Amino acid sequence: AYVNQRKLDQEVKTLQAQAAQFARQTGQWITMVENFNQALKEIGDVENWARSIEMDMRTIATALEYVYKGQLQPSCS
Repeated sequence: AYVNQRKLDQEVKTLQAQAAQFARQTGQWITMVENFNQALKEIGDVENWARSIEMDMRTIATALEYVYKGQLQPSCS
C-alpha cells in the first residue's frame, strides 16, 4: 500500500506540474489571439479610413472636373 501511495503521490505531482504548464500555455495562446484580434480591428479601421479618403478624393475630382468643363464652355455675353 505504501509503494502504491508513493506512486500515486508522484503521479499527482506530475499531473499538477503538467496542469500548471498547460495553464501557462493557454494564457499565452489567449494573449496571442487577443493581439491578433486587435490587429484585425486596426486593419479594419485603416480600411474604413482609406474608403473615406477615396470617397473624398472622388468628390474633389468630380468638382474639379465640373469647374474645368465649365471654364472651357464659351460664356454668352
